[in-house]
Amino acid sequence: MQPTQAPYDGEFLKKMIREVPDFPKPGILFYDITTLLKDKVGFAKLVDSLGQCYIGRRVDLVLGIEARGFIFGPALAYRLNAGFVPVRKPKKLPAETAKWTYELEYGSDTLEVHKDAIQPGQSVIIVDDLLATGGTAMATTKLVESLGGKVSSLAFIVELDFLKGRDKLTGHEVVSLLHYDK
Repeated sequence: MQPTQAPYDGEFLKKMIREVPDFPKPGILFYDITTLLKDKVGFAKLVDSLGQCYIGRRVDLVLGIEARGFIFGPALAYRLNAGFVPVRKPKKLPAETAKWTYELEYGSDTLEVHKDAIQPGQSVIIVDDLLATGGTAMATTKLVESLGGKVSSLAFIVELDFLKGRDKLTGHEVVSLLHYDK
């Protein structure tokens, strides 16, 4: 499946992302989006570009994955006139939660959402800053589906194509604004 492209020229946004070599360890090139976020024109174009992918579609909820999904999720939800639901690490939510545990390369992790946050049949977009290996996104998809929600799309600002994270999301629409091959 080919990467879904947003209807815009991403080079404008890519120029605002700082590339930090050898972070968090030697040999890694880190794409730092904080330089894009602080630019009022860049941030607005980013949210508008992402929103444009979903205008005219039924979207009941936007789920933001902790922590950077909390930046983009509410902005996208506002743009689409949808509700926002945070997907959190364990023991961060005060009411009864549904949880999904998934395997990492070394160990496991768990995500939680309030049990009453997603109603059966609701159309959901999952948003995060980065699609890398796809494990967290797939776990969030499973969590939504366990509550009866329908994942209509997964949206990312940056996709590291060489890590093939979208392969774990087969059968789901994946929208990534910016793609990197290394």
